[in-house]
Amino acid sequence: MPHIAVVGSGPSGVYTAQCLVQQLRVPDVRVDVLDRLPCPYGLVRYGVAPDHEKIKSLQGNLRKVLEDDRVRFLGGVEVGPALPPAKLLELYHAVVYCVGAAADRRLGVPGEDLPGSWSATDFVAWYSAHPDARDDGFVRGVRAAVAIGVGNVAVDVTRMLARGATELAPTDMPQAALSTLGASEVRDVYMVGRRGPSQARFTTKELRELASLPDTEIVVHEAELALDPAYTESSELPAANRRNVEVLRGWAALPHEARRRRIHLRFFLRPVEIVGRDGQVAGVRFERTRPDGDGGVVGTGTYEEIGAQLVLRSVGYRGVPMDGLPFDAERGTVPQLAGRVLREGRVSPGEYVAGWIKRGPTGVIGTNRPCAKETVTALLDDAPVLVTRTLGQDPLAGLVGAGLRPVDWAGWLGIERAEAELGRALGRGPVKIPDWAGLLGAAGAGS
Repeated sequence: MPHIAVVGSGPSGVYTAQCLVQQLRVPDVRVDVLDRLPCPYGLVRYGVAPDHEKIKSLQGNLRKVLEDDRVRFLGGVEVGPALPPAKLLELYHAVVYCVGAAADRRLGVPGEDLPGSWSATDFVAWYSAHPDARDDGFVRGVRAAVAIGVGNVAVDVTRMLARGATELAPTDMPQAALSTLGASEVRDVYMVGRRGPSQARFTTKELRELASLPDTEIVVHEAELALDPAYTESSELPAANRRNVEVLRGWAALPHEARRRRIHLRFFLRPVEIVGRDGQVAGVRFERTRPDGDGGVVGTGTYEEIGAQLVLRSVGYRGVPMDGLPFDAERGTVPQLAGRVLREGRVSPGEYVAGWIKRGPTGVIGTNRPCAKETVTALLDDAPVLVTRTLGQDPLAGLVGAGLRPVDWAGWLGIERAEAELGRALGRGPVKIPDWAGLLGAAGAGS
């Protein structure tokens, strides 16, 4: 009976498990979905904004896969010194790594490490109750914030900074983050991109949500938008980019209205320094850019400083190396061929990758389906050779023997019950438990 390990329980991992158990070529496949965290769903739980209930409802689809009798969820299992890839491959016929891209790209400018300068992922992890996150007073004493980047994550953090407690209370946001954001004195949020509006990477749906925020004015400068040649003549743009430009054009034509908060959408500004004062972030110095005619931008030698006490960089992600696996530092991925891991250019039998660690941080959640299917197809082609090896024991025994204490599905259900009880005590719906001790305690009570 083939027994496969899938490392990572986010969309790419769960879609990989689903492809494995639904295929008919290799019968009686069993899949263990391993995760470092005691909770499943990866970025759907810890990366999707708490007010995006429709996207978060995807957890229901992932749940159906993890509840399949042929699939076993084992949380709290970290691949590392206690469980290196070589050991994991001894326990399973094959291992598929679906570990995502956990690191943020850096700006590479002076002042980036000043207190008050963070990656957007740090901020998202805090308000999403990731157990590794710290409450570092992101918005305490902040009147103005700058989000560098014009993708959906930048839109998410901008929206969270401008939302109030009334709108966030119905979500599963942890209570400490809700209280802090509800008491926030942030009045101005700047979302800044180095290129023009026609090249912004946010989706129109996300963009339009900014205009629905109560008591919030959207500030867009027509003259700045017009620096983009495609802004005045957008008919040749792809439909998604054209819709973005149309939304921004409409906002630029609106009269000024005095509102409690303002969201400023800025373009053609490249960060060159995060400015500090008294050891804290005090603003960002930008250079004005212009199109270079080849899809990029060049600096103009003109500079502008935007005052702020909080800077969130949102300029992309990178994969991080895992001890025992090969890694392409330039691409931030594991070298692979159709999902098969390559070691020194040769296929490593039984080792596979899917998701961002395979292809880089591209696409949307649904992109992980065809990516997983390609990898599973390769694994199934290799299966006749892989399954000739006898494992000798249930892999779970090997995990326990390595000193690990896996959290099974019953443990996860215990966490769900504890979060529902916490929410009831606070007069809210389910509220996420934000710390390791609380999660593991609830999991132990549920097992």
